[in-house]
Formats: sequence, C-alpha cells, structure tokens
Amino acid sequence: MIPLGSTEQHGRHAPLGTDSLLAIALAEDASERTGVLIAPPIWYGWSPHHMVAPGTVSVRPEVLIELLYDAIRSLSRHGFRKFVLINGHRLANLPWIQIASERAQRELKVSIFIFDPLYMSLDLRKKVDFGPFGHGDDMETSHLMHKFPELVRMEEAKDYVPERVVYADPLEPKDTLCYIPSTEERMMEIKESTGDTIIGTPSRSDPDKGKLYHEHLVGRLVELLQSIR
Repeated sequence: MIPLGSTEQHGRHAPLGTDSLLAIALAEDASERTGVLIAPPIWYGWSPHHMVAPGTVSVRPEVLIELLYDAIRSLSRHGFRKFVLINGHRLANLPWIQIASERAQRELKVSIFIFDPLYMSLDLRKKVDFGPFGHGDDMETSHLMHKFPELVRMEEAKDYVPERVVYADPLEPKDTLCYIPSTEERMMEIKESTGDTIIGTPSRSDPDKGKLYHEHLVGRLVELLQSIR
C-alpha cells in the first residue's frame, strides 16, 4: 500500500497534513488486519487553489506523476508486483495518480489498484448525517476527530456553504456532471468573506460519525487486499 495525500490548509481547526494522515491511518489499520506492507507515504499533492493559505505546498502534476512512477518502479525492482494506492486528496490527486498508474502497469508489468475513499464510501454517505461535501468539512473533520483528536481545534471551526454548489462526483445524485476546477481566486473570495478557507459545516463534526466512516473504509480496503492476494 502507498498512502497518497497532500500538505495544504484545512482551515484553522484542522492540520496541514489532514489528507496524508487519514490515508496513512486507513493503511495502518488495514495492515494490522491483513499483514500487507505499507510503503512510505507521499505527503505532497496538487494544491494550487489552496496557496492562498499559509503552509500549503503544491507540487506540479508532472512532478508527482514521475515521483509515484519512480516509487513503484523502485519497489517493483525489489519484487513487489501488486500496489494499492490510497488517495487521501480526493479529486485533485486522481488525475496524476491515474496517469502514473496506467504508465506503470504498461511499462513495469505490475498490477495497480486505486483505493479512493470518496468513491468507496458512497453507500455509507447516504446513511450517515454528514453535512455538505466540501473542504475541511464535516466528513473530514469527523474522521480526524476519531483518529487524531489531539490535532483538531473545534473552537476554531467555521461553517461556509456556498449558495450554488457544483458537485464533481459523478456518483452523487445532485451532480451537475460538470467538473469546474477550483481556482485560487475563488478560494481568496472565500477567505476574504469568511476569514477562513473552509467549504462545508465542520461544526457538525462528531467522532462517532468519524468512527463509522473510518471502519467502513477499512473494511472495504481489507476486502480489496484479501481479494488480490
């Protein structure tokens, strides 16, 4: 397993390493149940739209593609043939992960499986009362409160739900089927109007919801790992 995340702002209430930490937590708990090894994580992702907030480190997609490809290439030289990539950075990471994976499968003759929590939790998201999908939102913050409560400052959490939301998830029933990339200008507008860069309702977060979400994902990940052994 290779956890993939980002180093970017998640509002004043959550840590810069949110995406990476949660991907690592999924890998660690799945590893405990299966014995599958975990490679060192990739802590950086593509985050140009979050550069309006201090602490964000955004790496160019072409660099990330080469980094992931070289990591897989190196590990394949040591005998590893199957790789599960755990994406903690939602839609922003998927394009370059997919490109690197396609290339690695063709050129290195390895098998790659992309485990994306957003897609693997659709059935649960319909049952659990999470707030609007966004960034630093109820779902992410609840997950953090379950696994890393010491890193969450709920007194700093601010809610912001835009009047018009464009869903980029094709599995969402409210999806417009139109992907509109986030921009630095849009994030700056949110920051100037709210004093933060959150989209969603982190004030609704709860560690019990985070536990349900985490255990559901670990279960799905364990199923995948067992099916490809």
